[in-house]
Amino acid sequence: MKHGKKGRKFGLKKNKRESLLQSLALSLIKNGKIKTTEAKAKELRPFVEKIVTRAKNDTLSSRRVVQSKLGATNKKVFEEIAPMYKDRNGGYTRITKLGNRESDSSPMAQIEFV
Repeated sequence: MKHGKKGRKFGLKKNKRESLLQSLALSLIKNGKIKTTEAKAKELRPFVEKIVTRAKNDTLSSRRVVQSKLGATNKKVFEEIAPMYKDRNGGYTRITKLGNRESDSSPMAQIEFV
């Protein structure tokens, strides 16, 4: 049975999977949108939205939590992204499907801030 087994593993160990999500999140925060596989985009969405929700309350505690999730101090989350969504209760990102990649036909998607 697969009770309590939520989330995608991508064929990676836990630490590499966390590093993948951190690097994808940092790229999304830095560039505003990224092109990746559909599965990675779907896994990245709740990760980033929890970070933005935490950053809306700009306290020392929330800064430390965001830093621990991202693995790096990132002022852009607190100074640019979080204030844009101050009056929004969620749904900060949008996933757009792009079709299949030519080389291996994996479904591609673009994830961006709304």
